[in-house]
Amino acid sequence: MPKQAVLLLAHGTPETVEQIPEYLRNVVGGRSLPSAVVEEIQRRYSLIGRSPLTEITLEQGRLVEVELAAGGRSVPVYVAMRNWRPYISDVVRRMRAGGIQEAAVVCMAPHNSRTSVGLYRSAVEAEAAGLRIDFTEDWGRHPLLVEAFAERLRPAFASLSAEAGHAVPVLFTAHSVPCRTIQSAAASPASDQDQDAQARLLPGAGGDAYAQEAKRTAALVAGRVPGIPQWFFAFQSQGMSGGPWIGPTVEETLGALAAEGLRTLLLQPVGFLCDHVEILYDVDILFRGYAAQLGIRLERPESLNASPTLAKAVALLARQGLVRLRDSPAD
Repeated sequence: MPKQAVLLLAHGTPETVEQIPEYLRNVVGGRSLPSAVVEEIQRRYSLIGRSPLTEITLEQGRLVEVELAAGGRSVPVYVAMRNWRPYISDVVRRMRAGGIQEAAVVCMAPHNSRTSVGLYRSAVEAEAAGLRIDFTEDWGRHPLLVEAFAERLRPAFASLSAEAGHAVPVLFTAHSVPCRTIQSAAASPASDQDQDAQARLLPGAGGDAYAQEAKRTAALVAGRVPGIPQWFFAFQSQGMSGGPWIGPTVEETLGALAAEGLRTLLLQPVGFLCDHVEILYDVDILFRGYAAQLGIRLERPESLNASPTLAKAVALLARQGLVRLRDSPAD
């Protein structure tokens, strides 16, 4: 029987502020970035100290390995990063050198997009050689993932609502992607970048369904938390260079809500599975400060991080991938 393993993929993050220029070159495929952009990213990292993404993902991998063993599948779980160490290429080569012949691959970003998850898959396939892989592309509707988010949201919603004296609305977010990611070559949106038109594009029309799937996750999570009076959705962390990115932005949404008289809001990212710079800076510092200027108190639930329910979800996905590899004949 072929030797199997599980491979978890994440974005990657530098260990020090000094490593950020090299890291950003990896992110943009070697292109040069304006010095002002590099300096701004360094500033953000310095304000949070460092991003814990790598160690949290490694811990998530350990929890998945434990969960798999508890379910009767004792297989090693590897963790690799696309833009920093441990690089996907290095980890895949190490797996092959260790005799791994088949791997169930799960990207720790639950919504598929060709400019995000698609790049992870390409990086794995580039080094796979004889290694057979089963790649889970999109799992934003997985019941256990939805429940993991709901488990974090319920106590935060109850606590903030009690303090406010009324049930508070929720703003769900996911990372923005470039507009070109979801635009259809056959039916491009108007020149004013109509975001609603972009969100309606279907994969078969030439774009991908990233925006739709992120919003579906939000709807499913909201449905698991009784009492939410109203929820909204925005895309966060738009890039600072290049072409337009999808919206509405969090800042635009906060401005609209403030104009309607909203004064207390709970924000939950549903596109991220752990703390990192887009949570610790973008949400905790940038959005919270912007909301305060508008007279809005902004809070967020705890990130999933070492959530046992998340580990169960990923272990189930991995187990299903291993079974598919076992049951499908090799070429």
